[in-house]
Amino acid sequence: MLSEIDRRRTFAIVSHPDAGKTTLTEKLLLYGGALQLAGTVTARKKERATVSDWMELERKRGISVSSTVLNFDYGGYRVNLLDTPGHKDFSEDTYRVLTAVDSVIMVIDGGKGIEGQTRKLFEVCRRRQTPVFTFVNKMDRPALDTLTLLDEIERVLNIRAYPMNLPMGSGVDFRGIFDRRAETACFYERVPGGAYRAPEAVSGGISDPVVREALTPSVYAALCEEAEMVEHAGASFSPEDVLAGRTTPVFFGSAANNFGVQLLLDGFLEFSPPPRPRMSYGGEAKVEVDTASELFSGFVFKIQANMDPKHRDRMAFVRIVSGRFERGMTAVNVRTGKTLRLANSSAIFGRERTTVDEAFAGDVIGVLGVDALRIGDTLCGDGVSGILYNEIPVFPPECFAIIHNPSPANYKRFREGLAQLALEGLVKLYEIPAGHQRISLLGAVGPLQFDLVQYRLESEYGAASRIENTDWTMVRRIEGGAGGGALDEASLHVPMGARLAVDGDGRQVVLFPSEWHRRFFEEHNEGVALE
Repeated sequence: MLSEIDRRRTFAIVSHPDAGKTTLTEKLLLYGGALQLAGTVTARKKERATVSDWMELERKRGISVSSTVLNFDYGGYRVNLLDTPGHKDFSEDTYRVLTAVDSVIMVIDGGKGIEGQTRKLFEVCRRRQTPVFTFVNKMDRPALDTLTLLDEIERVLNIRAYPMNLPMGSGVDFRGIFDRRAETACFYERVPGGAYRAPEAVSGGISDPVVREALTPSVYAALCEEAEMVEHAGASFSPEDVLAGRTTPVFFGSAANNFGVQLLLDGFLEFSPPPRPRMSYGGEAKVEVDTASELFSGFVFKIQANMDPKHRDRMAFVRIVSGRFERGMTAVNVRTGKTLRLANSSAIFGRERTTVDEAFAGDVIGVLGVDALRIGDTLCGDGVSGILYNEIPVFPPECFAIIHNPSPANYKRFREGLAQLALEGLVKLYEIPAGHQRISLLGAVGPLQFDLVQYRLESEYGAASRIENTDWTMVRRIEGGAGGGALDEASLHVPMGARLAVDGDGRQVVLFPSEWHRRFFEEHNEGVALE
């Protein structure tokens, strides 16, 4: 069991939209033999569509809107790769995925540098002390100066950047990369037909005549200057600093042309950590749970319904924290105290699945047929007690929209679909009292989530819907009140524009258009506390 755990590498790929994250994912899968033909985000009819973007809406829009688990074997390692949405409107899904990984590959567009979503995702990794590896992509296009990129990483992200290799030019002058550790040059050449290939590395340092002759004088001079600068003024390489999150190894290349990807993969697997211990909050004090413990434990970080269009099923994604999982074993859901039999377990590859009989700490498995599971639930082997993982972050919605069912005949399917999508964490579902009826209200981090809800309601449940945007920007739970019971608007001073509602847990909440409305509510309702 120890050797199996030690060879696990579980990581996520994150980036700003359009930096090349999904393309890099596809190329990494090629090296693991998981794909025979890499797709493209905007695939032609005869090309294979990207495996990580398995949802039809993702293929139409060319963006990732849902996280995906892909696993494969490479070089003696068992790799669990989690592709994440890049768009900020789906960042909540990305943040949940980041709780399930041990390291991260951050993709940066060489022509744009650090962008907004990259900065936000990096801060999440920093707070969790997650090791970060950087891949500067699109070097075959015009890119920022290498030293400028390294300086921006250090200055904006406040982390030391150690270039594992250096690009030899960029754009039309891009001729390859120089591997600093191996002191070899990997050339990037155009071949007949307009394609690119990555020849074998050529031995010799930067002063090798083969390197000098392959580059233009200006590119060669820039390479020599950059190599000297990073050697004498740059960060030193320490594997310990990488694991502690103080240094990020930086790789350069072009994912679309499969150049520099293998150097990234090999370097990542060599220096990234195996599964790490997690903190349990089940007892009076926090306790570290060792991955090599004989006791099985894990937590649910994602729920996805209808991945198989032929079956109306629901899969819970479980990150195994400790011990060994065996199909058919029983486990306790700590939240409910009930014992579950985990008989239908799968290894996941995009939307494809295969039965898994055994898994170890670090693996991500899918569990079917256990409808009682919720995002954030802790699972423990039967007989294990005192373990509770508090890994899943909660983000308050910032966008709200009323969703209408235009067809009364589809009421059951409409309600069933809404409940399932809320259970997945795609949106938060609220109800607003309106006489004898209740109005359904969606809360989300970004408005694109509403589009996804409508799309999935119609495509998966056959229920059309209509969205009505609102002016509310925040929601707060009511903690107190007269007698501790539910309050109504007649007994409260509710400012115009605010509204009472009920959340998915049956708790009373208040919807506010602005911070001013929230302050007014608190000032004029003594004894009523907001959470």
